[in-house]
Amino acid sequence: MGLLEYIGVRPQAMDDRSLVIPTSWRLLSLIRIRPEDIPSVVESGSAVMGITGLDYVTESGASVNVIERLGFGRGKIVVAVPYGSGVSSIDDVKDGMRLATKYVNITNSYFSKLGKRIRIVKISGSAEVMPLLNVADGIVDVMSTGTTLRLHGLKPIGVIMESEAALITPRELSDDEKEFVDKFLILMRGALASNGRKLVLMNVPEEDLAAVLKVLPAMEGPTIADVASGRPMKEVISVVPEESIPDLLPLLKKAGAKDILVLSIEKVIP
Repeated sequence: MGLLEYIGVRPQAMDDRSLVIPTSWRLLSLIRIRPEDIPSVVESGSAVMGITGLDYVTESGASVNVIERLGFGRGKIVVAVPYGSGVSSIDDVKDGMRLATKYVNITNSYFSKLGKRIRIVKISGSAEVMPLLNVADGIVDVMSTGTTLRLHGLKPIGVIMESEAALITPRELSDDEKEFVDKFLILMRGALASNGRKLVLMNVPEEDLAAVLKVLPAMEGPTIADVASGRPMKEVISVVPEESIPDLLPLLKKAGAKDILVLSIEKVIP
C-alpha cells in the first residue's frame, strides 16, 4: 500500500473490512485477497495486475507474467531442522523424512530433482511448531532473518529459492489493458528508481567547476547552466545516491560549491 500511495494511487474510504477499494485513479480499484490466491485470480484475467510473493507464484504454477520484482518482502524458502537432529545439510536428508510445509509443489519439485523421496506434511499455518509436536522431522518455510526459526530451536540447512514481492499480469491482455499497465509501470518504475536518491543543486564559480565535477556523481551527467551573477557562475544540478550525501557535501564545499540545496525526489523517469 505504501508503494501504491508513493506512485499516486491513493485508496478512498478504506477500512480493515474493505475487500474492494476504489482509488484516486478513476479506472483503478484495488482487490485485497490472500497473497497465495493472487496468482490464480490474475491468471483468470479477473485482475489486470497483482502484487504477491514470487514464492506464491511458483507454488501456484499459475500461467502469469512476472513484470517487475519490487525489492521488498524479501525472504528465502529454506529447509530447517531441529538443533541436535544430526542433519546439517541437504545431503543428510534421508528418504522418508517428514517435512511440514505449505509449499507442497516447491518442496516436491526440489527434492525430486535431488532424487530424494521425502514425506510432506501439508499445513496452512505456522510450520515451526510441527517438529516440537513430533508431527514432522523438519520444515520448509519462508525465512527473513532467521529469528523465528531460532526461537523454535530450528536451523536452516538449505535454501530452495529466494523470494520477494513482484508485480504480475495475465498472459493475455487487451490493447486497453496493455496501455493501462504501461502507464502504471512508468509511474511505478519512476517511484522505485527515485528511492535512495536525492536531487543536489548548487552554485559554482566558473573557475571551480572542474574541481566540483570531479567529485560529483550523476546519472547520465550533471546539468550545468549560467547564473545571472556579478561574476562568472554556473548552476550545477545532479541526482546522487542518498548514502553519499554525508561524505559528498564537505567535498563539494571544499571544491568551491556554494548555496547547496539537497531535495527529495518523487519519481525518476528514465
